[in-house]
Amino acid sequence: MTKRVLAIGEVIVEIMATSLGRGFSEPIALVGPFPSGAPTIFIDQVARLGVPASMVGAVGNDDFGLLLRERLACDGVDIVGLRSIPHAATGSAFVRYRPDGDRDFVFNIHDSAAARVVLDEKTRSVIAQCHHVHIMGSSLFSPQMVSVIQAAVDDVKKRGGSVSFDPNGRKEMLDKPGMRDALMGFLAQTDLFLPSGEELTALTQAQDEAGALAELLDLGISAVVIKRGGAGASYCDRQTRIDVPGLKVNEIDPTGAGDCFGATFVACWLTGRIPEECLRLANASGAMAVTRRGPMEGTASMLELEAFLATRMMEMNT
Repeated sequence: MTKRVLAIGEVIVEIMATSLGRGFSEPIALVGPFPSGAPTIFIDQVARLGVPASMVGAVGNDDFGLLLRERLACDGVDIVGLRSIPHAATGSAFVRYRPDGDRDFVFNIHDSAAARVVLDEKTRSVIAQCHHVHIMGSSLFSPQMVSVIQAAVDDVKKRGGSVSFDPNGRKEMLDKPGMRDALMGFLAQTDLFLPSGEELTALTQAQDEAGALAELLDLGISAVVIKRGGAGASYCDRQTRIDVPGLKVNEIDPTGAGDCFGATFVACWLTGRIPEECLRLANASGAMAVTRRGPMEGTASMLELEAFLATRMMEMNT
């Protein structure tokens, strides 16, 4: 049986500046809207790979919400759990890239439809059909959202399912009341942990990679996958460590690359591929994602990923 994957969280649009700069303190040219939201990008990529995928979230009854619903449904995501909230605006993020590659964001999530996810019978029925829950740290922005995700994790784990967790959080999130406790609680229920860079040590006492990995595995986590962007990625469990190098591509927009990487690794892991194969395909997924403008425009099918990876491997060997 192919496991159905569930994501819960922010379903938003992204609108980006067409020029480099610092912030939005003056009128500038913008492009968008693009479908976005870390859990949204993740679940769309899972569906593109042919793995059953469901999304629980909320959008407004507006053009942005329609755009998001149509895109997810077109890519194969089950959107029964994606509500349209009357008289609420769809969540949004405005993004501007700085000359050094860092980004400035203006978010409308907390006061948007994206924050109005509830644990009712419809949500419970969607959860009951799923066998794996993916948690995004960025989605833990309110006690209500934490509560819904916790209910999903409890239900899926009770039925023998599994959990993956991408901390995907900004540093300031750790300072919010109860946030660290929520993150640690989910970490204790995680089977597959997918941090990027310094996120590896954000929730551990150890501040070095080896110590952090040992501490995380001692919690009962089955495997840790470290995302390193253009530098590649690593897979670690109690018996194995696998490192793969990055793939050289022309980067246009890095937003969403880590979400595509995580989605591809999780999808491959759930379908029984060996860790090295999961890692290489996930690496290819992240690399493909950065070659397109828009956080969800670089999602790919398995055939596209395999062809892309084969081409890059041939180039590296010549």
